[in-house]
Amino acid sequence: MRTNVGRTDQWLRIVVGIVLIALGLWYGSWWGAIGLIPLVTGLFRWCPVYKVFGTGTAHHQPPQTHG
Repeated sequence: MRTNVGRTDQWLRIVVGIVLIALGLWYGSWWGAIGLIPLVTGLFRWCPVYKVFGTGTAHHQPPQTHG
């Protein structure tokens, strides 16, 4: 599976996910479970929404030839 989430996007997703989960726990709300979405997509560096729209924030280098 090719990554489609860049490094900055990855860390932003992880932080937002953790904050949402923490707020859900703090307030005793199941809405904190929504924080799992950005957390998981950040950890795996793959977003299904980016895949559907054929976009992403990861910059891929073309394969280099030696010689």
